[in-house]
Amino acid sequence: MQDEEQHRPNRDFLSAKGVHKRFGALVVLENIDFSMGDGDAVGIVGPNGAGKTTLLSALAGAFPLSAGTISFDGRNVTALTAADRCRSGLVRTHQIPKPFSGMTTFENVFVAASHGKTSGRDEAYERAIDALRLCGMLGVANRRADTLGLLDRKRLELARALATAPRLLLLDEIGGGLTDGEAAELVETILELRRRGIGIVWIEHMVHILLQVVDRLICMDAGKIIADGDPRAVMNDAEVVRAYLGGTPS
Repeated sequence: MQDEEQHRPNRDFLSAKGVHKRFGALVVLENIDFSMGDGDAVGIVGPNGAGKTTLLSALAGAFPLSAGTISFDGRNVTALTAADRCRSGLVRTHQIPKPFSGMTTFENVFVAASHGKTSGRDEAYERAIDALRLCGMLGVANRRADTLGLLDRKRLELARALATAPRLLLLDEIGGGLTDGEAAELVETILELRRRGIGIVWIEHMVHILLQVVDRLICMDAGKIIADGDPRAVMNDAEVVRAYLGGTPS
């Protein structure tokens, strides 16, 4: 099921065309065509091994493609490094937070701000403070990052990404391992990012929180996009139910 007409307008901010990635003989992404508009929020679901994180890594520039092109804000970024894509506003988080050990929470975020799109130290400082405030982390700003619990590590991962001044955030299971209450706080934070005009691409297994944020859903299986469109329609699509939920649609 490909809902082409619903999302055709403004599909030029981020696009992947004919994206293919293999590691040796293993094909992990096959002929991916994907695009979205500025400020859109897109969710990605699918079974383990579907290629979701690999797609995010490809969009972020973590490795060279086997084939295809990626464009961001009207510019072909296929050959750009992850650092260059970050400075252009295309930023990702990681499924497993890896803070800089031996540094405080603030220092972690300040380092990220300093390497993002910034005019200097003062702006980086202000961006770091704003990111910590938005993620509810000012109270632990001076704690060593490697002493934080899971929720605060997730918040720190998001704060570091925000401090780079992103225009589009690629979120990889940032809700994983959180309680329902913690997940609700995360949803409020991400909704605030949307209000600020930041685009979102979010991989998440906690579909009930994903549906509170995104207005479009993609389902992947075996390195391919098998459905793309209205979130509730996608979740009830027969092919999605078979691949992801292991049953039949209601």
